[in-house]
Amino acid sequence: MSHLIGYIALVLNLISFTRNNVLSLRIISLLANGVYVIYGVLLKALPLIIGCLIAMIIHAIHIIRIKRKLNS
Repeated sequence: MSHLIGYIALVLNLISFTRNNVLSLRIISLLANGVYVIYGVLLKALPLIIGCLIAMIIHAIHIIRIKRKLNS
């Protein structure tokens, strides 16, 4: 079952690569990394958890910046 979650994260990550819009790429990548965190917790893989949490923070910061630009 845990590997299914890993595959879902992988598919989301691959889908993000197909996006032309940077905002949608960031949002899908943020979701993919969130699923990877869950996968890492299930596997007790601390490097995966830490790396994906950092990636989530980076994506969130960029999403906020993009949304601020769009609203100004």
